[in-house]
Amino acid sequence: MKKTLLAAALVAGFAGAAQAETSVTLYGIIDTGIGYQQLKGSDGYKATRFGVINGVQSGSRWGMKGSEDLGNGLHAVFQLESGFDSSTGNSAQGGRLFGRQATVGLAGDSWGELDLGRQTNIASKYLGGVIDPFGNGFAQANLGESFTSANTLRYDNMILYQTPNFSGFQFGLGYAFNASGNQAWKISGQNDKNNRAITTGLRYANGPISAALTYDRFDNDSIDGGAVNEWNIGAAYDFEVVKVSLGFGQTRNGLFQTQGAGFNNADSGSADYGVGSDAMVKLDGLKVNSYLVGLSAPIGNGKILASWQMADPGSSYTGDLKKQQAYSLGYTYNLSKRTNLYAIGSYATHQYFSDNLKSTAIGVGVRHMF
Repeated sequence: MKKTLLAAALVAGFAGAAQAETSVTLYGIIDTGIGYQQLKGSDGYKATRFGVINGVQSGSRWGMKGSEDLGNGLHAVFQLESGFDSSTGNSAQGGRLFGRQATVGLAGDSWGELDLGRQTNIASKYLGGVIDPFGNGFAQANLGESFTSANTLRYDNMILYQTPNFSGFQFGLGYAFNASGNQAWKISGQNDKNNRAITTGLRYANGPISAALTYDRFDNDSIDGGAVNEWNIGAAYDFEVVKVSLGFGQTRNGLFQTQGAGFNNADSGSADYGVGSDAMVKLDGLKVNSYLVGLSAPIGNGKILASWQMADPGSSYTGDLKKQQAYSLGYTYNLSKRTNLYAIGSYATHQYFSDNLKSTAIGVGVRHMF
């Protein structure tokens, strides 16, 4: 009996020591609501949908993250995050188990953090938090409508380094050996089929001022006409009663990803206009200038959100492409620290740069974080 009690005490002691050195957190978000969507073209094309919407303010997800104290300010870190459709229970990100993120790395108090695996690029991490009042969420309303490298763009096979925060400044640099899918063999005498990507940026946040500068490049030896690349710059100032943000960017030779009209990427009818969603689009010679003006203001127990953005292809491409513009207004209301309600309305003209193709999205929903 005494031996049993001693063994139990030792096990409890070792478990306590392990917990002191290692932490693992299970977390998630469920976001579901009711909405109406309409896609309408000048040629008589019209597609509508009314019903349950999901992942509007934030993509529904569950994940695990943790760290182990290795001593001397060094930590082993990991994060596994899986996206899902809360209206059907199906996996998101093409059915990947951990399609949102799958990384392991090392973090040091003095030198920063190094992560390896599938993860978001620097523009998604740095730019959205500065200029987008919708916080990389709310589907058509977010900055991905015009800044195609900045809407939670994920790269596979990436090694990413970020410095610590130095008086508000932080720098990041990443390289993806193949940004989409398993790495291919490089065979002598043949083009490298890997989709290589570079992502880098600098951000600053101190007091009411925040700013970011980012650059992404997507390349493949099989791609003719040069790599797809995009640079962005943005800044914001928080006056307490209102936060104002401005952004400008330029994309060349294509788009990093296209965003589905309305709330959901799938089945939006975009295929009828020659542009899919969630995939890099290569268009040699295309140059798109992107603009964004954003406002957010606390009202009661919530916050009002508003933005105007435009993606202007000018006359850089041989096709007859129009200026795409989006006007969005939203409101969030906190019921608790983990649960909030939201309402969103967004109207876009010349969606996918098409002549008179208009997209309308209106919805209300509830988001719970655990």
